[in-house]
Amino acid sequence: MRDVTGLKCILCGAAYAPQAYRYVCDHHGDEGILDVQYDYDALGKRFTLESVSQNTDRSIWRYAPLLPLDAPLTRQLRSKENQHPLFCVGWTPLYRARRLEQTLDLAAVYVKDEGRNPSASFKDRASAIGIVKAIEWHAPVIAAASTGNAASSLATLSASLGIKTIIFVPETAPQAKIAQLLIHGATVLPVQGTYDQAFDLCLEACRTFGWYSRNTGYNPYLSEGKKTAALEICEQLAWQAPDCIFVSVGDGCIIGGLGKGLRDLHTLGWIDHLPRLIGVQAAGSAALYNAWRDRTEQVTAVQADTLADSISVNMPRDRIKALRAVRDTNGAFLTVTDSEILEAMRILAQQAGVFGEPAGVASYAGLVQARENKLVDKRERIVVLVTGSGLKDVPGAMKTVTTPRSIPPTLDAVEKALSEPGR
Repeated sequence: MRDVTGLKCILCGAAYAPQAYRYVCDHHGDEGILDVQYDYDALGKRFTLESVSQNTDRSIWRYAPLLPLDAPLTRQLRSKENQHPLFCVGWTPLYRARRLEQTLDLAAVYVKDEGRNPSASFKDRASAIGIVKAIEWHAPVIAAASTGNAASSLATLSASLGIKTIIFVPETAPQAKIAQLLIHGATVLPVQGTYDQAFDLCLEACRTFGWYSRNTGYNPYLSEGKKTAALEICEQLAWQAPDCIFVSVGDGCIIGGLGKGLRDLHTLGWIDHLPRLIGVQAAGSAALYNAWRDRTEQVTAVQADTLADSISVNMPRDRIKALRAVRDTNGAFLTVTDSEILEAMRILAQQAGVFGEPAGVASYAGLVQARENKLVDKRERIVVLVTGSGLKDVPGAMKTVTTPRSIPPTLDAVEKALSEPGR
């Protein structure tokens, strides 16, 4: 952590030295989320556009100098004799979606498919950093609360390293995500309650038993993993930052992380402007939208009700970072209905070839709404971040299509079926 100068409370600015098991501000408790601070002048002398362009590593680790990690430990874990899925995280494809451009009458639309990560989720970016920090600090157990993706990510990446993981999930979590946890050997504790209750129980257990917390919106290092998506987007666009980035929002951690990454690049002088960050929430889980609309950082909890489980949150945990990321980039929050999310799931699959889960495609539903309401200009370059694979929620996908009827094994039956309306 050569260029990390410390941790700073986002509420009061209190400064702390980086140390094991330091998560939140002493003065504000769980509300006082910390932000990792860097010496950008020193960093910029060694970490340059030229050094990145010469790096053949196609993962988040190409940005290692801009991550808060112990360099010798990271090099040891990444040795050729010691490869893991952990080091295949990131550098997900950024597709130019020509058919979506035509549909929306936009000059340039790109889709970043995070379903191509090892656990098929954006959350691998945060888990990778959390796991390395846990190893650095010799933690006996890593624990997390999740609606599914963060947990399955942690279990997937920990498995080949033999790290014990304990996962708290609401009992309503999709079975596909539970299956990922179990098959990778995680200890799963389904909680009879909401995600928020699972989150609080996980924090209590970590404090009581000395486990390392991978909880997003609590562990300050996880945002540093999430920011790598912003670094990739800009590099994949030849360091010509897009005009807008649309992203689905639940706890607020992803959009907060993107904001951090964009600020890093702008401070280093690698991009000449900050893209507008557009956060898209499900209408049934819109606590951050409500606060943004009311121009306040005082977020009021909602009773979340949406089929997009990964963004179904009563009280967003990383709410301040999320709100500031949007405001600091002159962005906005939008809300979309569950029916709009399902339609986005179908359109993205059929017109861009990207199969996203409901929470992951809310971002595209937001772009559709923004275009209809003239919140984006047709000349702008837009990136849509799809945060997870549709295979994580097959029942959701099946709501968007008509189940085909079986036919007899004859050519006549084929011709008859193809002549039916809707085929």
